[in-house]
Amino acid sequence: PDNPDLLLASSYQRRRHVWTLINGGPGSGIHRSTDGGQTWTEISAGLPSEPMGKIGIAFSPARPDTVYAIIESDGPGEGTYRSTDFGVSWEKRSSYVAGSPQYYNELIADPVHPDRVYSMDTFLMVTDDGGVNWSRVGYAHKHVDEHALWINPENTDHLITGNDGGIYDSFDRGANWRHVENLPITQFYRVTPDNDEPFYNVYGGTQDNSTLGAPSRTTFNYGIANSDWVVTLGGDGFKTQIDPTNPDVVYSQLQYGMLARFDRTTSERVLITPMPGVDEDNYKWNWNSAFIISPHDPQRLYFAAESIFMSEDGGNAWSRFSPDITRQHDRKEHEVKGRVWSVDAVAKNDSTSMYGSIISLSESPLIEGLIYAGTDDGLIQVTNNGGESWTRHDDFGRVPDMTFVSDLAASLHNEDTVFATFNNHKRGDFRPYVYRSNNRGRSWTSISGDLPERGNVHTIVQDHVEPDLLFVGTEFGVYYTQNGGENWHEISGGMPTIAVRDLEIQRRENDLVIATFGRGIRILDDYRALRTPAVDVADSEATMFPVRDPWMYAVENVYGYGTKGFQGETFYTADNPAFGAVFTYYLRDGYRSLRDQRLAEEGTRRADGEDNPYPSWDRLRDESREDAPEVLIEIYNDSGEVVRRVTGPTGKGLHRVAWNLRTPAPDPVQLGGSGARAPWDSEPQGVFVAPGDYTARIFKRVQGETEALTEPVAFTVKALDRGLFRPDSLDAHAETMQAAANLSRAVQGAGRALGELRSRASHLAVALRDTPDLDPALRDRLDGIDGELSELSVLMFGDNVRSGANEPSPMGLSGRMGMFAWAHGDALAAVTDNQAQSLAIARSQYGLVEESLRSADAALIELEDAIAGKAPWTPGRIPSLND
Repeated sequence: PDNPDLLLASSYQRRRHVWTLINGGPGSGIHRSTDGGQTWTEISAGLPSEPMGKIGIAFSPARPDTVYAIIESDGPGEGTYRSTDFGVSWEKRSSYVAGSPQYYNELIADPVHPDRVYSMDTFLMVTDDGGVNWSRVGYAHKHVDEHALWINPENTDHLITGNDGGIYDSFDRGANWRHVENLPITQFYRVTPDNDEPFYNVYGGTQDNSTLGAPSRTTFNYGIANSDWVVTLGGDGFKTQIDPTNPDVVYSQLQYGMLARFDRTTSERVLITPMPGVDEDNYKWNWNSAFIISPHDPQRLYFAAESIFMSEDGGNAWSRFSPDITRQHDRKEHEVKGRVWSVDAVAKNDSTSMYGSIISLSESPLIEGLIYAGTDDGLIQVTNNGGESWTRHDDFGRVPDMTFVSDLAASLHNEDTVFATFNNHKRGDFRPYVYRSNNRGRSWTSISGDLPERGNVHTIVQDHVEPDLLFVGTEFGVYYTQNGGENWHEISGGMPTIAVRDLEIQRRENDLVIATFGRGIRILDDYRALRTPAVDVADSEATMFPVRDPWMYAVENVYGYGTKGFQGETFYTADNPAFGAVFTYYLRDGYRSLRDQRLAEEGTRRADGEDNPYPSWDRLRDESREDAPEVLIEIYNDSGEVVRRVTGPTGKGLHRVAWNLRTPAPDPVQLGGSGARAPWDSEPQGVFVAPGDYTARIFKRVQGETEALTEPVAFTVKALDRGLFRPDSLDAHAETMQAAANLSRAVQGAGRALGELRSRASHLAVALRDTPDLDPALRDRLDGIDGELSELSVLMFGDNVRSGANEPSPMGLSGRMGMFAWAHGDALAAVTDNQAQSLAIARSQYGLVEESLRSADAALIELEDAIAGKAPWTPGRIPSLND
C-alpha cells in the first residue's frame, strides 16, 4: 500500500479436465516486481521446494513490509507463510491451508491489526498471531463456504462476507450475523414444474442451498416471498421430478446420487438411492445425476450412474436396467497437460465427479421403452427393448470426440426424432453444439444454426404443439427457434445475460420455466405467441395472440397496507404474474404522433448532414392540437356488450397489457396525477365481472379516427373455487355489485356536484357584495339557496358540527357508500344482509339528494341570470356584451 510499484503475484498450473483435476505442478510459485510489473523475479527463499498449487497472497495494510501467503502443495511445504521484508524471504508459520484450495486459499489482512488475517475456507478462519494458530470465526446460523470478505477500515469489528448462502454482515467480528435476504442470486442447476392446480409449483436444485419448491404464483398481493418456499432436500440440489398425477409426491436429489422421496403432505423425506450389493463397488454417481420419470407410468423411475437403475414402484425397489454403458475408460490412464500424472499430483481428482457416468436421460413419450442415455465421455446409447440391448453412438459430426452430452430430449411429435446438446467447455471449447437425429441416433445433423459462436449449450426442450419450436439454455441466456434450428433468437425481455442450466415447459399453462445459475428461476409466462410464424406477424399491421383463461379471485392483502406493509426493503418478494386477463399483441410499425414523426424525420436529415427547414405554422398548430395516438383493447361479455376498455403501448414491437377483470371504476373523472398517496390508499377500481366467456379486440385511434386492428380473441374468466361465504351465484353477485357501483358513481358525482354548487354560491356572494346597486333581495335569495346546500351537505357527508365536537351523528350518504365499498370491494363473498339494508337506505336517500341538487342548480341559474351584465363574472355562466 505504500509502494505501488512493488507487486507480488502467484502463478499455478491448474487443469480441471473432463475427467479429473490437477491443481498445481511445475511453474507454480510466487513472483516479485519492483517496477510496477515491467519485470518479475521468482522467489524461492523459504518457500516449498515441491510442486505448489493454488497460492493466496495478502499485504498487511497495518504493516506494509509484512506479506502473508497460503500455499497448496503435494508435500510437507504446504501451509501458511509470512514475509517481513516485502516478500524477499519467507517463513512457514503453520501447516494450515483451506480445506479445498481450488475453491478458497485467499487471504484478507486486517487493515488495523498486522497479525490478524482472515482466510476464505469452508468456515471463515482467522489468525491473530500472524498465521501460527487459526480458528473459526463465529458461524451461528450462517451459511458456509466463504469466498469474499470486506473489513470496515473504520471499525474492524464490522465484517461483510460473501459465501455460498449469499451475503452476511456482522458488527461484533462474527459473534452474530445478519443475512441479506433480498438478493435474487440463487444458482439453480435444475428446474421442474409440477401439475398442481390451480397454480403449479416450481422445484429447483441449487448450488449448496438445497432443493427448493415454491408456487409459480400466489393469491397474496405481495407476490412470492421467501417464506413461500419449502426445502425438499438439503445439500446441493439437482433434478427434481414430481409425480405427474400427484403433486404431493416429489423426488429430489443432492450431489452424487442421493435421491429422496418427499411427501409434501407431511414434509417427510425417505432416501431411496439404489444401494450396491455385497462386494459391489459403489456406483459412479455424477455430481448432477440423470433422473427421469417415465412418461408412460408415473411409478416408473430411471436413475443413472454408470448404469441405469429402474424402479416400478416409486423408488421402493430398484433393478439394474442397463450394464455400464459408458466407455469404461480408466481416468488414471488419461493424459493431462501432455502426460499421465501419479496419485500424488496436487489435488489429483479432488472435488470432481467420478468419470464415466450417465449425464442425460430421455424416454420417448410416443414409444414406451425407447430410451436415450448420454454420458460424460461422449456417448449416446439407445435401447428400444426395455434395456435388453443398447446401440452405441459416438460420431456426431463436428462435435469433438468424448464431448460431454449435456442433454437429450426425445421428440414429442416424431417417434424417430431425438435432440441432443453437447458441452465441451472443460477443454476450452465454448462453441454451441445442438444436434438432431431423425433415425433414433444412427446419424446426426447440426441444428446450431446461427447461435453465437461463443456460448456452450446446457439444455434443450421442444414445444408440445409446434415441432419446430425449440428452446435452448446456453452459458449466456435462452434462445428459441421457430424453424427447427436454422435460425435462433435470444429471449431478452427481462432476462439477464446469465448461464441457463435447465429448461422445462409447463404444458398446461404454456410457460417456459428457466433455471439460471446466479439469477434465480425465471418464468416466461404463456409463450404461445412464439408459435406464430414471424412472416405472419410481419404481414399484419397488428397481431393479437391467444389469451390465457384467467383466474378470478380476491387478492389477499396480508400485511394490511400496500404489498409489503411496513416490512422494509429487506423483505424480498418476487412479483406474481399479472393478475387477470393478459393481452399479448404485436405492432408491426407502431403509431407516433405528428410531432414524433417530424422529429424522427429531422433526426434522419441531421444525421445525414442535411438542413432541417422550419415547419409551417399549420403543421405546428396541428401537432399542438393532436391527441396522442392510442391503442385500445375492448373487452366484451358473451352478450356482446363492452365491459371495459384498456389502453396499451403504441410503439413498434411486442407488448403485454393486463385487464384486472373489473368494470371501470365509478369514481369521478380526475385529470392529471392523483399526487402522493399514503400506504393505506388504493387506486380507484371497479367491481368484478361475472365468470364466463369474453372476447377482446384491438383498436387504434390515430388523428381522431378509430379503426379495428384485429379480430376478437376469445377467453374464459374462471372463478377460483374457494371461500366459506361464496354467493349462490357469482353472476347474480356481479349484478348486485355493479348496481352498487352505479349507485356509488352517482353518489360520488353528487358529492362533486354539490361542491361545484357551493363554489358557485360562494362566487355569487362576492359578486353581490361588490355590486352595490343590485337589489338586496338577491342576497336573501342566495342565503336561502346556501342554507339548502348546507342541509344537503349534512345528508351527503354528515353533520360536521356534531362530528367536529367528537359526538355521534347520522351517517352521511357518501360515508355509507364508502363503507359498502370497503366491506365488499375486494371480496367475492356474498353481500351481507346488513350491507344490503344499508345499500337500500343509500338508494332511497339518493332520490332526495338528486332532487335537491336539481332544485338548487335551477335556483342558482335564476340568480346568475338576474345579475348577468351587472356584476362580475362568476362560474357557471357565459358573459355577453348585450346584457
